[in-house]
Amino acid sequence: MKNILVLIFLILISRSVFAQEKSDRELIQATVQNYFDGMIERDRSKLEAAFLPEARLIGYRGENLTITDFETWALGTTKGEPRDPAAYKNEIVSIRVQGNTASVETELYWPGIYYYDFLTLIKVEGTWKIVHKSWYERKL
Repeated sequence: MKNILVLIFLILISRSVFAQEKSDRELIQATVQNYFDGMIERDRSKLEAAFLPEARLIGYRGENLTITDFETWALGTTKGEPRDPAAYKNEIVSIRVQGNTASVETELYWPGIYYYDFLTLIKVEGTWKIVHKSWYERKL
């Protein structure tokens, strides 16, 4: 009987740990979705929900290395009218979580160009925030 109780206890603990990981994954997905939606809708509040204000975005525009702080990037990203969501496809390829850190690989299919984003997230006061974005662009 004692062995059965120990087994049940271990099963319950393992489910609790798995549920927490799933919860973190869901929260990370929601953060990345705010990033996707913020770009398409040009919505500053969604971008702020996704990124830590101190975040950096680093990648190549053609042959030129570009290093941008979040504020500069957000100002440029939110200018203009919202984009037509039907013309864009953004997806999460993978998520890896280790404690309060995570990495997310995404692919963004935009008219005339593919973006491959590699995002680093940190859990800050219970909320997942993007702290770094590295990207590669491939023109069609």
